[in-house]
Amino acid sequence: LPALKPTDSHTVLIRTDLLRPGEVPEPYPSPHQLQDRWDDTHVKLPCSEHNLFPRFFTCLTCVCLLHDSRSTESLSVPDDPRLMTPNALCVCVCVCVQGLQASEAQQMFGELLPAMAQLALRAPRLLTQPIPLLRTQRCRSLTLSQEQVSCLLANAFFCTFPRRNAQRTEFSNYPDINFSRLFEGSSQSKQEKLKTLLWYFRRITQQRPAGLITYTRQCLQRLPSWSSSEKQFSKLRISCEGTIEEQGYGMLQVTRAKQDKRNPLMYVCYDVVLTGTEQFSRYSGYSDTYRWDGNHDDQMPRDEWQRRCTEIVAIDALHYRNFLEQFHPEYMSRELNKAFCGFVRPGVQTENLSTVATGNWGCGAFGGDTRLKAVLQMMAAAEAERDLMYFTFGDADLLRDIHHIHTLFTDTHATVGSVFSLLLQYYECVCKKTTGGKPQETLYCFLSEHL
Repeated sequence: LPALKPTDSHTVLIRTDLLRPGEVPEPYPSPHQLQDRWDDTHVKLPCSEHNLFPRFFTCLTCVCLLHDSRSTESLSVPDDPRLMTPNALCVCVCVCVQGLQASEAQQMFGELLPAMAQLALRAPRLLTQPIPLLRTQRCRSLTLSQEQVSCLLANAFFCTFPRRNAQRTEFSNYPDINFSRLFEGSSQSKQEKLKTLLWYFRRITQQRPAGLITYTRQCLQRLPSWSSSEKQFSKLRISCEGTIEEQGYGMLQVTRAKQDKRNPLMYVCYDVVLTGTEQFSRYSGYSDTYRWDGNHDDQMPRDEWQRRCTEIVAIDALHYRNFLEQFHPEYMSRELNKAFCGFVRPGVQTENLSTVATGNWGCGAFGGDTRLKAVLQMMAAAEAERDLMYFTFGDADLLRDIHHIHTLFTDTHATVGSVFSLLLQYYECVCKKTTGGKPQETLYCFLSEHL
């Protein structure tokens, strides 16, 4: 790695000259040189002097009141979660995390939540320079300490970020940051997500984290010509057991990001790459079946910038309400471009690229077809010259089908361009003639017959 230093496209929020292994990084600039900016290109922080909402300072009430879990008995919860105060959030925590032993409740309300409030209130000392928003159509990186990230997350937990709860603000096209939706209702999956968050805060308030994390918004102006690509398919490993986080150790790990509301088909592609993330919890399941499964001790080594050697790419996928629409050429091209943007690393030699660990990206609640998405990700990985590790999450039939079609691609020496042409033919010859539901001839049967 080159020396870590700020550039026009890379904001660094810590003192690089004081960066040492095992030591908590110091913020840059120092707190007495605090820089505050309140505009549409930077994060509007709760601690800003321009913030007209006092919610940030009401975090202190958590510290003052919650020395006994019974303190929540006299508090009420507003009907509108956007009006949450830290006190009301604590009531929701009490409701959501049910079945706690008395000692656990005492620890949460007497120690953990006050420690989280204290962490949130350290924002003026930790976040001492403006944080740029990673805007569309701009390649930009942002490096923060894990402690700075934890401070931002503590404020998100207490819903203190201004102008981020209303639907019509300058941030309406950005993902949510305040955790208000987590406190809407008390479903089993939300309880489990809350347990995961509280465990994270318990860990980092007991021992200050000592690493860095880099967030990069990767943007490509020039995209492949899929119909004319001569790239051969890369190697594929596939498993129906395990998770991307654990069995994808040391690989580029794919996760789903929120779709851009303004132009979901935008061909100036961009994805967000996170380098240096640390795992604090084990888990099982996904979405509604998600369950917290206890502590995780992350042993991933750190690089020269004191980041964990973990790389995650967040790629947004389209939401399909009709099964057939995802086979439209425009939608398939869009998903190919998004996956390629997440996988490619311009300027990096092929031998230095790790395997891509992925799974049923954009399927499930988003309505994507697992078999189509698998082929599209194979094509994107081949174009980016990276191998693929595919997880089917217990689906043995999907494992068999993906392995068969990949073997067919490699045995027939199919190119990315030739497979793309067959996808277009499948749309024209099969999908367009299907009046409703799913086609009688499946995609893989069609590909098998025409290769």
